[in-house]
Amino acid sequence: MAENTGKIKIQYYRSKIATPVKHKLVVKGLGFTRLNQIVEREDTPSIRGMVAVVPHLVRIVQ
Repeated sequence: MAENTGKIKIQYYRSKIATPVKHKLVVKGLGFTRLNQIVEREDTPSIRGMVAVVPHLVRIVQ
């Protein structure tokens, strides 16, 4: 497997209040604690998959 050392910035821009519990856990798993927060994570398939589960709550910022 090729090593990808890239990073992506992810912004939490919509509230998780009225979402399913699984979506809330994904947002927490990405490391978000407050709205409009931007975190930097490794660009791995697992992180991309987590972002793909909640595209209505987070966005990738470049």
